[in-house]
Amino acid sequence: MYTLYIANKNYSSWSLRSWGLMRELDLPFKEHLMPFGDASSWHGYDRISASGKVPCLVDGECAVWDSLAIAEYLAERHPTIWPADSVARAWARSAAAEMHSGFNELRRSCTMSCGIRVRLSQRPAALGQDIARIGTLWNDGLRRFGGPFLAGRAYTAVDAFFAPVAFRIQTYGLNLDAVSAAYAARLLALASMREWYASALAEKWRDDPHEIEVTQLGTVLEDLRNK
Repeated sequence: MYTLYIANKNYSSWSLRSWGLMRELDLPFKEHLMPFGDASSWHGYDRISASGKVPCLVDGECAVWDSLAIAEYLAERHPTIWPADSVARAWARSAAAEMHSGFNELRRSCTMSCGIRVRLSQRPAALGQDIARIGTLWNDGLRRFGGPFLAGRAYTAVDAFFAPVAFRIQTYGLNLDAVSAAYAARLLALASMREWYASALAEKWRDDPHEIEVTQLGTVLEDLRNK
């Protein structure tokens, strides 16, 4: 069985990609959660993951770090990871790669914290550009391939790569066009996303750097996490 190393579900957008993909597609795995700020849980982890970061998928003696590499490793063993149609698959891989390497202002201005609601103090022009690009990308995929997911009728890795964006939309009240907003709502309604969210709310860990970063970005309107 696979073992997937992840960090706190409230904060770790990169972990969500791999975890959500495997959970939504019913790929069995053992979850190994390592809280941010808990040095003991991370001790020696660099002997498992070459980067020392999460997520990391372990399959026997093989360790695969980085969420995009994990998706491709799984795709060699499970045909449902990417769309079957070659055109849809090429589009999905391109969109996932763009998410993987881009949208830096969205990451900077809207750090992931699932369990709170925040009013941003500032909305830089670059953030607006990132949100607009996401809307354009989502509309393109949904129009081309017919939905309800980005590359067609089935949930695939490209949807997993944009899943953290849905949580950011919810946390920061980001405005999108109607088609994009409906797609984000569909992501949030998935069983895997609801399970992740419930676990994020239940976590007791608080990572000071993440918590401080949020207060620097705006005003916390609501904290729904277990105290």
